[in-house]
Amino acid sequence: MDVLTPRTLDEALRLRSEHPDAWPIDGGTDVLVELNFDRARPPALLNLSEIRELKGWSRENGTLRLGAGLTYTQCRQDLRDVLPALAEASRTVGSPQIQNRGTLGGNLGTSSPAGDSLPPLLVEGAEVELASVRGERRVPLEEFLVGPKRNAMLANELIVAVRVSPSGARQTFMKVGPRNAMVIAVASLALSADRERGELRAAYGSAGPVPKLVTAPLAERASFAERVAEAAQPIDDVRGTAVYRRHALRVLTTRALERCAA
Repeated sequence: MDVLTPRTLDEALRLRSEHPDAWPIDGGTDVLVELNFDRARPPALLNLSEIRELKGWSRENGTLRLGAGLTYTQCRQDLRDVLPALAEASRTVGSPQIQNRGTLGGNLGTSSPAGDSLPPLLVEGAEVELASVRGERRVPLEEFLVGPKRNAMLANELIVAVRVSPSGARQTFMKVGPRNAMVIAVASLALSADRERGELRAAYGSAGPVPKLVTAPLAERASFAERVAEAAQPIDDVRGTAVYRRHALRVLTTRALERCAA
């Protein structure tokens, strides 16, 4: 297996165009699991860990640009005041070692229904910034996620950033699993209570083919937990039943509403 290691974004986009079957990798916390368990053998890996343009985050005219190489540790430490639900979700991802290596771009690229960063980004109306040798485009996260581990990224594109306009609303993230750490969510939820706009926004994970956003007026708070549970499309699998997942979403939504109202 070849490993291609570009040093600049332009070089990475050129290599991506020349080797569309190569798997992009930065932290490797998802890709290496597939390789180690012999679930996949891509012809090449496109190592993005040396590209400075993908690192860190910045503010641009009231919008946050989160680089694809931004780690969960950086999200947890740097964004807790502006994107608290994302910071909370980042704190629940794997171990400290995983948080130090895993990236937002990797979570988006994997597009797992259980991706912890996806519900918090959905409630904030995030857009995914994609680039290729032909140029750049932005795709709303709701449209980017098209199925279990499937997304709208083209074969010659790379995820370069996520753009978010922080709402300033009270928000939180919760998830349920068989234990409190090092666990894939059986069900997860990010919730935002925006008093200025009079709107409740919740996004669930691990309860459908893709994480989904559910909205309602603040005045309908009493029925919101049921609305979230009804919107989900859970399945039975080794981690939980569909019935349990719907129940968990009702409980998580109720608790999240209480937390955001405190």
